[in-house]
Amino acid sequence: MADLKLGRLPDRTPVKLTITITPDLQSGLQAYAALYASTYGVEEPVVDLVPAMLASFLESDRNFVKARDDARRAGSK
Repeated sequence: MADLKLGRLPDRTPVKLTITITPDLQSGLQAYAALYASTYGVEEPVVDLVPAMLASFLESDRNFVKARDDARRAGSK
């Protein structure tokens, strides 16, 4: 087998997640979507913004990233 620089791509099958949020959070998300639209000139629905927001949050949490990386390294031994 060839030794490629690009590793095997991860599973990209979408997973649907249903949650219940408070009215305050819904209002905040709508306000964020409005600010996003005025900033970038593109209206994106909240349902499209939330996955990017969650990914950004997880990647910005240094303790989470370190713990996840440590767990992956321990699992590959």
